Amino acid sequence: MEKFVSREGLVAPLDRSNVDTDAIIPKQFLKSIKRVGYGPNLFDEWRYLDHGEPGMDNSKRPLNPDFILNAPRYRGAQILLARENFGCGSSREHAPWAISQYGFQAVIAPSYADIFFSNSFKNGLLLIKLEAQIVDRLFKETQSTPGYRLAIDLQEQSVTTPGGEVIKFEIDPFLKHCLINGLDEIGLTLEHAEEIRVYEAQRKKQQPWLYI
Repeated sequence: MEKFVSREGLVAPLDRSNVDTDAIIPKQFLKSIKRVGYGPNLFDEWRYLDHGEPGMDNSKRPLNPDFILNAPRYRGAQILLARENFGCGSSREHAPWAISQYGFQAVIAPSYADIFFSNSFKNGLLLIKLEAQIVDRLFKETQSTPGYRLAIDLQEQSVTTPGGEVIKFEIDPFLKHCLINGLDEIGLTLEHAEEIRVYEAQRKKQQPWLYI
């Protein structure tokens, strides 16, 4: 998993509350057992004018000109600004995969659904919780300022606006450790690889019949 220490990027505002995981990545795209290739289908039903299916050439599909992420000014955005209860609905890991593979490296919102919150951190996507009034102000600044960018410093737990305002956020120390060091669940286990090897060697000596 890629380390997350600090990021600075263009902000895209998704001004909708209660965005569920089926909107983030519709159910027909869950057929794949691969963990890659979901970025082009992020917010598929909002992003395109036709019905999407796995294997379609998305470059030839008609875009919805009214959907915010299709606006040229938000092309290449790396920070998604959202409203409360983002990621509600079913517990699909495909949702954070799609967000990350689109190019977003962090989401800022007042609140998130619990399972989506957990899945996102397990897959290296930083979710930042800020008070609703602060998020509302960031929406207004983003929408009124073309090219609006934010700088995120995970070590300092801060978001810095173009005007130099520093906004602090809270994060669980364990989740912070995992992101800064690029550790998913497998990576965390491998940190103890030598201890595991020693244990297995001792067990083989004490109970050799288990290895016959």
